[in-house]
Amino acid sequence: MAHTSFALVLLGIAGAMALTLAIIGVYGVLAYAVAQRRHEIGIRLALGAEPRTLKWLFVRKGLILNCVGGAIGLALAGGLSRWISSLLFGITPLDPLTYAAAGALIASAAMAASYFPARQAASVDPMETLRCE
Repeated sequence: MAHTSFALVLLGIAGAMALTLAIIGVYGVLAYAVAQRRHEIGIRLALGAEPRTLKWLFVRKGLILNCVGGAIGLALAGGLSRWISSLLFGITPLDPLTYAAAGALIASAAMAASYFPARQAASVDPMETLRCE
């Protein structure tokens, strides 16, 4: 039992590290996209775009990244679940509640990671951006 418990702790640590890397990755990609599109964002704001619309533009981009990664991860998890079935107690390898809870956790983490660059995009000063070019 100790061997199984140790393996589960190691898998939990690996999962937490993977979630952390995914959050950092989504944040990095969206922060880079905001930096690259700063001039466009300034023009949109100068022409009257609402900051709420710009926030949703970048949050939506993060959610699209999350959906693509989630579909790939779900397919891999379903295919590889029988190898981990010896470590599971009380649930089946394809338990829908577990997959739904994991998906909700990852989706909320991706939403939070994409909100901060989106908020930064909405707070761009249009005059400063247009003056630089």
